[in-house]
This record gives sequence, structure tokens and C-alpha cells, in this order.
Amino acid sequence: MSTETAHVATAARSIRNPVLPGFHPDPSILRVGDDYYLATSTFEWYPGVRVHHSRDLVHWQPLGGIVTERRLLDLRGCGDSNGVWAPDLTWHDGLFHLVYSDVASFASGYWDPQNFLTTAPDISGPWSDPVRLHAHGFDASLFHDDDGTTWLLNMSADWRPGRNRFGGIEIQQYDREQRKLVGERRIIFTGTPAGLTEGPHLYRHDGWYWLVTAEGGTSWEHQVTVARSRELFGPYEVDPAGPLLTSVGRPDLTLQKAGHGSLVQTQGGEWYLAHLVGRPYSPLGNCVLGRETAIQRVQWAPGGWPRIPGGIPADEYPAPDLPAHPWPDEPATDHFDGPELSVCWSTLRRPATPDWIDLRSRPSHLRLYGGQSPVGKQTPSLVARRVGATRCSLETTVEFDPADHRQLAGITGYYNTANWYYAYLTRADDGRRTLEVLSSDSGRRVAHPELSVDTTGVDRVGLRVEFDGPALRFAYDVGEGWQELPAVFDATTLSDEHAARVVDGEPAAWGFTGAFLGLWVQDLGADGAYADFDLAVYRAG
Repeated sequence: MSTETAHVATAARSIRNPVLPGFHPDPSILRVGDDYYLATSTFEWYPGVRVHHSRDLVHWQPLGGIVTERRLLDLRGCGDSNGVWAPDLTWHDGLFHLVYSDVASFASGYWDPQNFLTTAPDISGPWSDPVRLHAHGFDASLFHDDDGTTWLLNMSADWRPGRNRFGGIEIQQYDREQRKLVGERRIIFTGTPAGLTEGPHLYRHDGWYWLVTAEGGTSWEHQVTVARSRELFGPYEVDPAGPLLTSVGRPDLTLQKAGHGSLVQTQGGEWYLAHLVGRPYSPLGNCVLGRETAIQRVQWAPGGWPRIPGGIPADEYPAPDLPAHPWPDEPATDHFDGPELSVCWSTLRRPATPDWIDLRSRPSHLRLYGGQSPVGKQTPSLVARRVGATRCSLETTVEFDPADHRQLAGITGYYNTANWYYAYLTRADDGRRTLEVLSSDSGRRVAHPELSVDTTGVDRVGLRVEFDGPALRFAYDVGEGWQELPAVFDATTLSDEHAARVVDGEPAAWGFTGAFLGLWVQDLGADGAYADFDLAVYRAG
């Protein structure tokens, strides 16, 4: 395709939101030359800090994650929706700089948010040993000023009862040579009446410092706030026109929860905002897909404030004037032929290491050694992928010879340790191998014995979990074709909203992730049990 034809192809296309469907919140967008990168939060999931790559802002290719090993992050014991919050990706002096927060506490009046910095000459690494920064607050980011200095920004957490827990935006210089923070810390912005000021990103443009923050909390009242100053330390004047972007008061919009944004400028001088959104299944209802990433065009007149048409998120927007660059489609079927897991997979609370994930002992099979129970937070054995569409499914074929009731292997629709559905093979007391279903709603486990199926003597069992809007269903195949289990479960329990906890005097503790489809194995007696999965087929739409 010629360059001219490519430009025409791009001009005829649109950015269709969300550009990253499913659980991809808190985007940090970056351009390096002709390449664009989006880094998003991963919370209790490895690899930490998921990254996507684009060359036209329309087509995005998953690259996997950056924080792939315990050297960079240890999530053992990590609570639900703790872990990696709001990463920030920048480029300076020939290096990628990644700042990320590891939040250890939540919904208690404390956060214990340790911040780290790692660098690499290439987006694929190798990434340096992490620099341990301060733990003053989360959502940390770097700003590289025109004079060569680098600054760390973050929300300043205040644990004291009766005080504003979101104490403002803090800034401190980071010395790149010494690899440490130096000098005085300052609060440069205390936010607007929307409150809950967090997610700072700082930019230099048109003679001003521009501070972009998230406010209003990460749910329905979310917004992107912009303030500017002639001086780095302020004072910062808030845009008199109000938020740059919000969905507040517009329940009719497809894209809700619009907020937590970061800016990027194209090669041609156009500006875009990457930000998070949610798509509820009913007006202001549950968002099973979690918080997703969308992109909006920003109009920025000389001397003026940045503007998004209407100040609301658009489902579709004209693409920038860049050559179209589509990527190959992801194969629907993973045959587990490679030496490592595909980039579509994530693992819960522990990295994908050979001590429990084996892709070599049996060619074209994923061997998962069993881990802890569904509530275990140190060594679970769950390999899963994000629910990326309102209608999607995951099916697999598994071989598993459980010794007793302590050994289970199967397929799951999963949100967190308290909310999940699980269809699994196990051994009954009378020696039969059975397919059973267990569900958990806010930590209340329910067995479904009426759905049990005797699979004794069947070497290979097909299992499928399907999301059909608000409905979740399981099916199985014992060599006679697919049979649906006669039950319809409520998929909306696998959502941030359903996981929310509200404590008087504290900000509402929403869940922050999204629904997953996964392959799950338990070995509660630690007897060395494993299951072999022959393939995994993901279908969407």
C-alpha cells in the first residue's frame, strides 16, 4: 500500500471507543517517534502494567506487560483491587521511564502506596531494578521539564480522621543521575469542589504548565480537570469552563465514568486525550467489562484552554492524519505451542513461572499445577483473560485425574476472591469423577449439586463459560457434543459496582478491575496435582 493510499484509508476510518475494551483502566499514553504506547493498571494481576502499541491511534496491539517478575513487583498476599495502580510511562534521554504504585491497603483509611521507577532502552526491556521512591500517595507520574530537570508528582494521601484523604497534588524533584528524590516537597494544587483529586499529569505547552488531574472518584462522578500556571510550582488556575471531560449528568451516554486522562501530541501537531470509561449494561448499572480505555480529540487554540466537543466522551471520532497501520488479528484458538503464555493471558498474584505453569513437558498443552483455594492470596493457580465484549466465551479441553475432593480443575467467570462462578472436575467420595459448579457472591459460596455430571471414564472433557450480556452459562462436552448446564447465572455480580464497599466517613471503595474468563486449578492438599489443557478458544461478538 502506498503512503498516499494509506492516508486515504486512515481518513476514512474513525477511532471507535473504547479502543481497549475490557479491563484497561488509568491509561498513560506516550508517543516516541511514530510509535504510540498505552500503559494501563493491572492491580492484583501479572504481568503488571499492561502495554499496547499503535502507529495510528486506531489499531492497538497488545505487547503484554512490563512488570513481569517479582524482582519488579511482589503481589503475594495482595488484596482484591490492591497492587498496581495508575502507571505512568514517559520517554527521556533515550530511555523509557515507568513509574507505578503498589498499593498495599485499601478501604481502611490507609493506602500504604509504595511507588517505584524502572527504566529501559526499549519497550520490550530489559527493565532496570526498580528505584524505591516515596510512599506519600499513589498515581505517581514523571514530568521532564524543558530545562532538563525531572519531577515526580502524586496525590498526597492524608490518613488522619476528619481530614481530606486526598490532600492535593505533591511535587518533588527526581535526580536521574543519583536515581533518587531530592529537594523540597510541595503541594501545588488542592483541587476543585469535585474533590478526590488524583491522577496528575503535567505538560509544557504554549508557555504554560498544564496540570491534568482526575477528580470526583473513579465511578459515575469521574471527570478530567485541567489547571494551568506560568510557574512550575503554581499558583494553578482551574479552567473556568469546568471539566475537560466528564459523563456526569448524562446517563444516556454509552461511555460513562469518563475521567483519569493523559495527553499526547501527534507528529502533525494534533492533540488527543486517552482516558478511562465504563459501559454499564443498564443506565448507571453494573459494568461487567470493567473500566476501559477510550481516546478523544482535543482542540487547543493558541493561548486558550484545551477543549473536547461538548466536554463528553464520543463513541466514535475521526482518526488523526496518520498512515493506517492495522495489526494481524489475534488467533481465536491458543494451542499452547509456544514456550511462554500468549500476551492475551494474565495470572493472578504470581508471575507465570515454570514452578506452576508448564508449557514444555507435554507439547501443545498447558499444564497447570494446582494452587490455593479460591480465597487464597499467595499461590493461586489461575490463568485468565479479560472479558472484552458483552457477548464472549472461552472453551477448553482438559485432562485431569483428581485424587479426591481437594483437587479441582476447570473453567471460571471471575472477578475477585469474593465474586466468581466455577465449573470444575473433582473426585466424589464414592470414587466417581464429577463435573460440579460452585459460585461465590460477595464471599457467600453456593454449591449447585443439581448441575453435577458424572464424567467417570472420559479422558478429555470440554468445558465452556459464556458471557451473554448479563447472563453467564456453562457447557460441557464428554464426546457427545456440547451440552449446556441447565442454569443461568447473573454475570453482573462480576463487576466493580457489585464489589463496592461503603464505609461511613471513607471514600466509597469500588472494585477496580473487571471480569475475566479463566482456567483454574486447586490442589488444596499440596499433593502435586496438575491439569493439562489442550487448547483455549476465545470468541467475541
